Amino acid sequence: MTTMRTVRTATALGLLTALVALGALPAAAAEGLPAAPTPEQAASAPQTLDTLSRFFARDGALARTAAAPRVEGASVPVRILSPDFVAGKPGAPVARVEFRASRAVASDGQKASLWTVKQAGGWQVVNIATGDDEIRYAELGAGGLVFREPQIDAWYVQKGTKVLPLDEDAVRAVGRNGTSLAAYRSRVAHAYGDKLPGSAYARKGAAGGYDAASPAVSAEEAPTAAAGAGGVGGTVAAGAGLGVLLLAMTARRRRRA
Repeated sequence: MTTMRTVRTATALGLLTALVALGALPAAAAEGLPAAPTPEQAASAPQTLDTLSRFFARDGALARTAAAPRVEGASVPVRILSPDFVAGKPGAPVARVEFRASRAVASDGQKASLWTVKQAGGWQVVNIATGDDEIRYAELGAGGLVFREPQIDAWYVQKGTKVLPLDEDAVRAVGRNGTSLAAYRSRVAHAYGDKLPGSAYARKGAAGGYDAASPAVSAEEAPTAAAGAGGVGGTVAAGAGLGVLLLAMTARRRRRA
């Protein structure tokens, strides 16, 4: 899948507000950011750059007026482990595109990832995450299909019938030399097969698709947005599912940092 799925409900403001509650963004970032025809234009819009200045200046890292943020290069598609693949649906790709990410850099070298989704009015930034994991792993896995298994914060690249690790979390899951696509499917089916949309796990209101050794999404990871959404990948038809996915992914990024 090479195109971004349209999120039909949930506004960027709503997702930003939820992320502020999580502590992922400074409070000033809860203002609605502008929509634009492309992810690159949304990421480099003056209002987005102003928000980035506040983001990079949080905790007194540097003066907001000195941040001088810039967006480097084109956006990249961010693929997340697909529920259809976990369920064994014939022909399902291992991952599906959930949003696009752009790398932002401050004057002092700080980096951030701008996550954009396609709304009715165009592309909008819905999250700012510390670091540039999404872009960096896309570059590391160039020539293959790069994707993330958010439940364990692991990054992989699929090359033909092989799934290869791109970080230490992935190495722990599939070994330093990777594994076959079929073996990877068996692993994720065992870990998440009972947590797919429509499962008892999802009907309980859990979200994030955590494996049996992990708790469901905690209050830290997804305050109230988790209610009513569920399944591996954290997405449902309504935009609230994307909000849960972003919350869970951002929480794991924060803990890792």
